[in-house]
Amino acid sequence: MALLEITNIRKSFRGLVALDDVSLRLDPGEVVGLIGPNGAGKTTLVNVVSGVLKPDAGSIAFDGRRIDGLTPDRIARRGLARTFQIVQPFPQMTVLENVAAAALFAGGAPSLRAARDGAREALAFCGLTAEADKKASTLTLAGRKRLELAKSLAQRPRLLLLDEVNAGLNPAEIDHALELIRAIAARGITVLVIEHLMKVVTQACHRVVVLHQGRLIADGPVDHVLADRTVVEAYLGRGYADRLREVGP
Repeated sequence: MALLEITNIRKSFRGLVALDDVSLRLDPGEVVGLIGPNGAGKTTLVNVVSGVLKPDAGSIAFDGRRIDGLTPDRIARRGLARTFQIVQPFPQMTVLENVAAAALFAGGAPSLRAARDGAREALAFCGLTAEADKKASTLTLAGRKRLELAKSLAQRPRLLLLDEVNAGLNPAEIDHALELIRAIAARGITVLVIEHLMKVVTQACHRVVVLHQGRLIADGPVDHVLADRTVVEAYLGRGYADRLREVGP
């Protein structure tokens, strides 16, 4: 049985269609890349799945149970966590307090002590133990990205949605983030990664799906999809794709 089943989802904003009849299945243990040009609908899809936005049509099932229509906290407590593209921790709270809050309110930790214990475990996993007692406002961008990841892991998810966790990072920081994604997958957590960096997609993902203008235009093995001329055209334009056709495979 699929862990996540998205069926014929549609979402529009004042007549602008952001998601157009999107269907997607994630099986347990997969690491799937979600790619597409800016404005393709990637973050909107994650927002709909996580309950931040309500779909106009279609259905979403997590572990065989409908979740579309549930609030984000109820979805999170069922085992679906996500990060946000724009990282906004509570700046005056410590790093530990930020993560403990996620464990308590979104992860359903039974007590504050359990939330703090889970937070320390997540911080250690993300390499932030030394920063635990610092205010979140003191972290670098890379540190805030790792804090966002620690917050999601403290919820003990079965499915993790990562929204551009590598945006703005330098090559060394991206390598570290890639190691974290692999380590998360090794724990048995299913991962959906929104990503623009093909290095991350090719090295971390089992398969890749492509959104373009709100529609799903490709879904399959990474090498196959990235060689698809329809995908190349969506990313780089028709002229580039035409030149590829002239050159041939």
